[in-house]
Amino acid sequence: MKRIGIIAKPHKPEARPILSELLAWLEARGVEAILDEETAELAGTSGGHPKPDLPGLVDLLLVLGGDGTLLSVARLIGARDVPILGVNLGGLGFLTEVTLEELYPILDAVLQGIYEVTHRILLTATVHRQGERIAEYVALNDAVINKGVLARMIELETYIDGQYVTTFRADGLILSTPTGSTAYCLAAGGPIVYPTLRALVLTPICPHTLTLRPLVIPDAAKVEIVQGLTNENAYLTLDGQVGFTLRHRDVIRVVRSDHTITLLKAPGKDYFQILRTKLKWGER
Repeated sequence: MKRIGIIAKPHKPEARPILSELLAWLEARGVEAILDEETAELAGTSGGHPKPDLPGLVDLLLVLGGDGTLLSVARLIGARDVPILGVNLGGLGFLTEVTLEELYPILDAVLQGIYEVTHRILLTATVHRQGERIAEYVALNDAVINKGVLARMIELETYIDGQYVTTFRADGLILSTPTGSTAYCLAAGGPIVYPTLRALVLTPICPHTLTLRPLVIPDAAKVEIVQGLTNENAYLTLDGQVGFTLRHRDVIRVVRSDHTITLLKAPGKDYFQILRTKLKWGER
């Protein structure tokens, strides 16, 4: 790998000395570092590129921050098979599993071609209004439909592969990938799903009927959700970062994307070790 893109969490001054050391380390090994504009400004260098351009310019994307930063980068990849290495600069970090102490040994191994990867599915969510597609988004974690700030519970008619499932009367509904099962889905009482399992999870948020439980379905399923109530506001949110205001009878269609995301794995760590560490399993 001769060109490594670096994207740091914006407005994080503590990343400045880390960037300075990292850029010097890469330069000493003949590796070109390509930064987005905000990261270049943070590092005090010039020549930053627009963030959406980076996946087409590099062999590896190095993300310095937390899971939120990595999620925003994942949505930029598109059809490009550019691996991402996430380095945790604080917070819980299920996706940014590499610590600063592990960064240079892992990078050294990567430059020698020694690394493992994991492939994660993405969601494609489209919004249709009166038969016309008016919005399309990609998400790595989840697509969430929830009520407005002052709204009462909403009604969401839900269909899977054209078959009516139920109408969720709830504060909202989370449609999650296995990767996103440890995010909002977990907080709402959903299951933890092994990240490479080919499945999707529907998790109602505070349902009116307590017998409405999370539902695990094949990732090849096509999910359609109709916003049912006339006078209530509802919103579609992708990965907790991108949003769209819904109207009465809007149809939200969610399917597995044709593309996947490639994440570099931290050597010596397995998924269950990460769960034990992040969720503090076994601690008293």
